[in-house]
Amino acid sequence: MSAEPYLHMRAVTKLYPENNVLANDNVDFEVGSNEIHALVGENGAGKTTLMKILYGLEQPDSGTIELRGQEVRINSPLDANRLGIGMVQQHFRLIPEFTIAENVVLGIEPRKSGIFFDRERATAQVGEVIRRHGFSIDPTLPVSRLTVGQMQLVEIIKILYREARLLILDEPTSVLTEQQIHTLFATLENLQSIGKTIIIITHKLGEVKAISRRVTVMRQGRVVAVRDTADVDERELSRLMVGRSVTFQFEREAVDRGRVVLELRGVVLRQKGQDRPLLDHVDLKVHSGEIVGVAGVSGNGLAELEDVVGGLRRVSAGKLLHDGKDITGLSAAQHRARGLAYVPADRLHRGSSLQSSVMENMIISSHHDFLRAGVFRRQAVEEFAGNLSSSFSIEGDPRVPMGTLSGGNIQKVILARELAAQTDLIIFSEPTWGLDVASAEFVYARILEIRRRGIAVLLISSNLDEILALCDTLVVLYRGRAVATLSNERTLSKELVGEYMMGLRDDRPDAEDAAGQAGAGETGPAGESAAGQAGAGTREGDPS
Repeated sequence: MSAEPYLHMRAVTKLYPENNVLANDNVDFEVGSNEIHALVGENGAGKTTLMKILYGLEQPDSGTIELRGQEVRINSPLDANRLGIGMVQQHFRLIPEFTIAENVVLGIEPRKSGIFFDRERATAQVGEVIRRHGFSIDPTLPVSRLTVGQMQLVEIIKILYREARLLILDEPTSVLTEQQIHTLFATLENLQSIGKTIIIITHKLGEVKAISRRVTVMRQGRVVAVRDTADVDERELSRLMVGRSVTFQFEREAVDRGRVVLELRGVVLRQKGQDRPLLDHVDLKVHSGEIVGVAGVSGNGLAELEDVVGGLRRVSAGKLLHDGKDITGLSAAQHRARGLAYVPADRLHRGSSLQSSVMENMIISSHHDFLRAGVFRRQAVEEFAGNLSSSFSIEGDPRVPMGTLSGGNIQKVILARELAAQTDLIIFSEPTWGLDVASAEFVYARILEIRRRGIAVLLISSNLDEILALCDTLVVLYRGRAVATLSNERTLSKELVGEYMMGLRDDRPDAEDAAGQAGAGETGPAGESAAGQAGAGTREGDPS
């Protein structure tokens, strides 16, 4: 890095007085010109707060920000945009009914006569940004027709349209396939080559090594290390992040597969007004002592499958069976009564009551067990909650509201509650979404422990690393169809699974030519056909 950094945040401090959390504690953070810089740390380490301050979403209590050696004040995202700073947040902020061009210019639309929206000019201007940066995507397409990778590209185009020179990306690969990640990284390297400076917030340490030149590690609100990426491995990065080494090297011990505990037979889920089913004749089986992983890109049926197996939506056709008994029409409460355990993707709203205490959340499914002659046995509840907190390393007083806990601790409470139940089946949906590496390692270890006990596990996840680390059998959903059921052998690669996830392969006997389907409109982040992405298979496919 040159003597004078492009960005220098000096002694930045941010205290949230409502819960007395010191999110940033005298933080110094530097990024060089034309650098791809990774920012890593556990949840609560302060990295997102620091970037929100840089983008004007939060105001620091003290500290300064310098761009190219000049101190600046950033009171809002508008100020950040004027200074050439753009941010792609983890959850896309796009309007599905609008075109790409309409989404890109939103808030700074070109006008006719200073009054009317000039759609033609907006499309031309956005098209010019797309061409100048070597992308290939039609600005007149509605966002509702885009793949997830394309939506992310639109978010990048939005900040380039605003002439951003410093780009912040928050967990940019969390919903992408392996092929789409390769394309995104090629896009970022191309942007770097034309003078852009890029900051990536990520939990994926392999990606830190793959894309960044330097990495800053935060822990408990402070910067604990800045390293050249080439000089540090993933083990050392995890040790810096959490204070100990986190390896994610789990052995799936040989476990005898038992009876079929859960079966889906030809399950179809339709939505009124849509021709294509959300789930299209899905078959799968989960045996005792087996982890069946269901993978897919967001929007291809994972959320709908979770709703169906969780008893939250009734199928349009087909059957669900638990231990051979038809449970197709049963409600979520009836599923619970049968002992089916469920850890939902939406831990904050579906999995917990944030206003209720941690202790109340722990017994929500078993509160009848703590009644004696109609009297609530509070001491027994406190002992139960204390034991669970100890066993699952849950930080915080069980008497405080659930909403005061970190995301990782909320997930541990839900996990503890579900595993305390007597069950032969547990359904996990996105169990480590948004968790830091230490919390994710804890969850993985518990899932494998469940398998050793002979419990059947259905793991629904868009995180392919997670699926491959844990599952015995892998089912891939594409456009609501189960296009592959694969044994998770050591030779199974993320690239191969990614081809199924993108519709390039389809193992169903009656499937049409998969590559032909993909070529008919499934495109990746830079707009190229999915077949083209998979054919490249490396980061050599530079979008320019």
